[in-house]
Amino acid sequence: MSTAASAVPLRIDGLVKDYGSVHAVRGIDVEVRPGEVFGFVGPNGAGKSTTIRCILDLLRPTAGNVEVFGLDPRHDGVAIRERVAYVPGELRLPERLSARRFLESIGRLRGGFDRKRLESLAERFQLDLGRSVRQLSSGNRRKVAILSAFLTDVDLLILDEPTGGLDPLMQHEFLALLRERRAAGATVFLSSHILSEVQRVADRLAVLRAGVIVAQGTVSEVRGRARQRVEVWFEGDAPASLAALPGIERPTVDGRRFAATLSGPVQPLLDALAGRAVATMLIEDPDLEDAFLDLYGDGS
Repeated sequence: MSTAASAVPLRIDGLVKDYGSVHAVRGIDVEVRPGEVFGFVGPNGAGKSTTIRCILDLLRPTAGNVEVFGLDPRHDGVAIRERVAYVPGELRLPERLSARRFLESIGRLRGGFDRKRLESLAERFQLDLGRSVRQLSSGNRRKVAILSAFLTDVDLLILDEPTGGLDPLMQHEFLALLRERRAAGATVFLSSHILSEVQRVADRLAVLRAGVIVAQGTVSEVRGRARQRVEVWFEGDAPASLAALPGIERPTVDGRRFAATLSGPVQPLLDALAGRAVATMLIEDPDLEDAFLDLYGDGS
């Protein structure tokens, strides 16, 4: 097996991209493992699309390195494109072609495709292949872009806000298709600001803020950074000493009830409660959106 074939699908080291005095990406590091869905999340303007364009050599980085299967996008573009499919956030499709003719041309460029697969995908996404791109709504144009990425079996899918304009049913179908490709061994780099989408399908993720990664790990690990609401009821009076524990914020002691916001691990609180007469306890389980809002909430 060649070095490129055995290398990690995507590695980004110290990536920087400046537009004059504007620092779009400010030194990010990411490694995407084989066979995983890696979420790349952040609001519009965080630097997600700029990063993807540097990965694909559509933009040249100001500093840092990118490797795709161990190859340099600046010099090995042809070899990389044989193994990668890309759905851009901003679509520019040929207006005069029908959806079918456009997708068939993509299939031929990739060395051939299964026409039955094209028909099956079109039926699955309720796309009329006979209509010209000019006649298609923004949602149906998005379906064309998705079909172009999934028409053939590639090793790495790079998807930039792929479900924009899709209705909930089609979003669900897209995520199902994504899971199928992962099960077949493909790797996915999924850029999105739709947190519920990432939470449902990603194995790991990075949260980008103003060109900087502010959190990275599994969905559970990133969720664990969110503040959680804690409420403990005791058989007797609630101990005021709990307010001084690490990570306890905005504590309230009211008779038998202790309530607070917890940031960080819950273990110090559990240790402090050991041996005490606890009647009941509630710790809210944060979702990814909670963590995301906390990571973006201080405005710095």
